[in-house]
Amino acid sequence: MSLQDKYASVLKIGEEIGVADGYVKEEDGKLKIGGTTNTEYEKNQMWNEIKRINGGIPSDLDAEINVATTEYYHKHTVQKGESLSLIAKHYYEDAMKYKKIFEANTNILKDPNVIHPGQELVIPFL
Repeated sequence: MSLQDKYASVLKIGEEIGVADGYVKEEDGKLKIGGTTNTEYEKNQMWNEIKRINGGIPSDLDAEINVATTEYYHKHTVQKGESLSLIAKHYYEDAMKYKKIFEANTNILKDPNVIHPGQELVIPFL
């Protein structure tokens, strides 16, 4: 199995999220990948997949993944049926962190219990 095959799921995530200036090359027994994600959340998605494949930090991969936006963790477009607690659970693995999302979006939200599909919410760093 080639290293590109081994890390195909990481490369797929990169394609799906639209990594800018991405590159992939194999040399000296290592796969070298890099590029720029929009947000830290997207970078974490790639690193989480790398760690899932290896059970930790790999010795056969050099990854240089940069982040374009550092003002917030991510942006999320509200879907039908979502709540701030559900969104917080997704990004922070803790539904009670919904207050952080609400506080970061008081410019468009007046009540943490009322969000609407299509609203774009800032997901702040914790």
